[in-house]
Amino acid sequence: MLEHHVGLLSVALAGIINLWLSYRCGMARRAVSVPHGDGGDIVLQRRMRAQANFTEYTPIALLMILALDYSEQSPWLLGLTALIFLVGRASHAFGMDADTPGPARMFGMLATLLPYAIWIVWLLLVVFRAV
Repeated sequence: MLEHHVGLLSVALAGIINLWLSYRCGMARRAVSVPHGDGGDIVLQRRMRAQANFTEYTPIALLMILALDYSEQSPWLLGLTALIFLVGRASHAFGMDADTPGPARMFGMLATLLPYAIWIVWLLLVVFRAV
C-alpha cells in the first residue's frame, strides 16, 4: 500500500476543492463583468470570501494531516477526520452563498474546527509520545 496515502489524498482533494472555489469566483466575476476586485457585487464578495476562508484554514490543516500521517498514526481515524474537514470546507462555501448564516455554514465551521482541535491535541500527544 502507498505510504502516507491519507495525507497525499487529502492534499489532492483540497486542491480539487480550491479549484472548484476558484471556478465559482470566476463564474461570479464573469456574470457581473468585474475583472478585478469585487465591484461591490455581493455574490462575488461571498464567493471570494469563501475561497479566502478555505485558504486560511486548509494549509495548516494539511500540514497537521501530513505530520500525523508521517508519524504513522491510525490511517482510518486520520482519514475520517480529514474527510470531515474537507466536507466541512465545501459545506461552508455553499453556506456563504446565503444571506444569513444557516445550517450549511454552521456545519461547515463545526466540521472544520472539530478536526482541527483533534489534530492539535493528537499532535501534542505524538510529540510527548503518549500515543
